[in-house]
Amino acid sequence: MNTRLTLLNRNLQLVRYPESLQHPSWQAWDAADEYLIEYVEQHLDGARDKTVRIINDDFGALACWFAGTKPTWVSDSYVAKQACLLNLNKNEIDATHIIFNDSVNPVSSKVDIILLKIPKTNALLEQQLIDLQLSVTPATKVIAAGKAALIPKSMLALFEKYLGPTTTSLAKKKARLVFCEPVADKSNPSPYPTIWYTEKPRFEICNLANVFARQQLDIGARFILEHFRKLPSFENKTIVDLGCGNGVLGLHVLNDSNPKKVIFVDESYMAVASAKLNIEKNIPDKLHLCEFRVDNCLEDFRQEPNNNQVDLVLCNPPFHQQNTITDHIAWQMFTDAKATLNKGGQLCVVGNRHLDYPKKLKRLFGDTSVVATGKKFSILSATK
Repeated sequence: MNTRLTLLNRNLQLVRYPESLQHPSWQAWDAADEYLIEYVEQHLDGARDKTVRIINDDFGALACWFAGTKPTWVSDSYVAKQACLLNLNKNEIDATHIIFNDSVNPVSSKVDIILLKIPKTNALLEQQLIDLQLSVTPATKVIAAGKAALIPKSMLALFEKYLGPTTTSLAKKKARLVFCEPVADKSNPSPYPTIWYTEKPRFEICNLANVFARQQLDIGARFILEHFRKLPSFENKTIVDLGCGNGVLGLHVLNDSNPKKVIFVDESYMAVASAKLNIEKNIPDKLHLCEFRVDNCLEDFRQEPNNNQVDLVLCNPPFHQQNTITDHIAWQMFTDAKATLNKGGQLCVVGNRHLDYPKKLKRLFGDTSVVATGKKFSILSATK
């Protein structure tokens, strides 16, 4: 893995997180990061004396480069924050120079320079632009960066709608910059959370902007819910909804049974907030049975005392990190689940049939079986 960013006579050591699970061909920055850094250094005189806000910094490259400005750093990703902290340490930069914020709690203070990496989803970008309406002035410099292919006219229209006139740079190494001039009199309301309803039982499902399957029940979750009765009993058990998203699986567990506890875990702050909102809206009398955690899989949870008291882990693993297709997240979910399960505890996984989850689970647990299978998905159970 290329870990050295060399630019404008400076060097940074940068890795993805978790470092041990990354493919050798990956690196922790991209051409959009380089383009953004070069532009700021060459065109914004006195940037080091301005208030700076960094948004969607995937692995901390921007935070490390601009740490001298003591920026405010905003992301919806707990993994991105951990990567940022790791890379600050690798470059011997004091982490207290960075003010960390998550996307659920927008920053309202005025800001001189906004450096924004274009996120994968328009919905997250839209919410972030709405949040920025509280902070920008006509003097604020708003500079966004991303892959040229990810900056269509519809995305530029969001900048125009929520902030002000917008232009783009020429493409460089397949990356492009977006320049926006805030007019500072915008106060558009947010269209989020998105709300839809399950069928039986009828639950109102609220989804903040960056939640997976924000507009409808995702097909993996639908498949596991169709076969819920085939899963192990939930009664009086400690259950983890791992990669919980909007919490729809844990919601059905609580509705169908009386577990000892349901722990909702996701690396997205908006996902965990949405899961909590959905319990509060639909079965508030079960809220006392719930715990809501932002974590990288179960990395922090497994370090806590008496962590191996989990009876059942339900998991619908993602296979992307940012814009990269990967199975390392699923593997970490499986290994963390095994570490936190008690003896005889079970991990139940739903996944596409073409993925090699059966081989991975058998290698890790040994005792693995197929609970249900369809044309596209399988539900697998592994026992510790």
